[in-house]
Amino acid sequence: MIVAGCDVGSLSAEAVILKDGAILGSEIIRVRPKAEQSAIDVMDKTLRGLDLSYEDIDYTVSTGYGRETISFADHNISEISCHGRGAHWLIPSIKTVIDIGGQDCKAIRVDKDGALEDFVMNDKCAAGTGRSLEIYSEVLGVHISQLGSLSLNASEPVTITNQCSIFAETEIMHYLMEDKSTADVAAGISDAMARRVKMLVGRVGLKNDIAMTGGVSKNIGVVTCLENMLGTTFVEFTEDPQIIGALGAALFAADRLKKNSKEP
Repeated sequence: MIVAGCDVGSLSAEAVILKDGAILGSEIIRVRPKAEQSAIDVMDKTLRGLDLSYEDIDYTVSTGYGRETISFADHNISEISCHGRGAHWLIPSIKTVIDIGGQDCKAIRVDKDGALEDFVMNDKCAAGTGRSLEIYSEVLGVHISQLGSLSLNASEPVTITNQCSIFAETEIMHYLMEDKSTADVAAGISDAMARRVKMLVGRVGLKNDIAMTGGVSKNIGVVTCLENMLGTTFVEFTEDPQIIGALGAALFAADRLKKNSKEP
């Protein structure tokens, strides 16, 4: 049995292929202008790497921002359920999942079986998302992959008070004009994002074990600040945390395929 999960977000697209309950392969790409093309490109890349074709896939579930536009998917499921399912499958002790994606942030709580119990999502503002970190990195003149590690070198972190990403960007520029170091400003960015996420986690209710998924989970600055604020240590996945949504989608694909095979 070979199944696939495809997760198309606002900044990246991921695909995961499972064979008989084991991860066969996965890929991550930057999104294309259209969600459908993003899905095709990431699936094509994954299948090529495994020497497979679409005909080899028994069932596909799509998830993420563009899930309803993916024509090759047999079914689509919310990314909230997929992140919870994928995280719990990798580490069954997980009860809380923080997913910070390109356009939103979600605090998700799952039960002992990995099923969704509750979730809270941020508002539609870009602040507290992967996109806001991209904007701030550009202002600082560093690549987004360097932002987290840069923040750990801060000696006097600044405080960013604005909730709106546009006003926060102006605040960051003001600090730079005052000759604040990029490390101190980067630390302020990490702290500001962590404070927003902490509020979401407080609303959904923190239960250990807790883990982070999505691209921002690779930002050591945000992760460190959030762990300190929550007074806990996040469990680490054996797989790339950015593919967890696609993994969950593939697991749901396997479930639906088994269910369909049992139906008369």
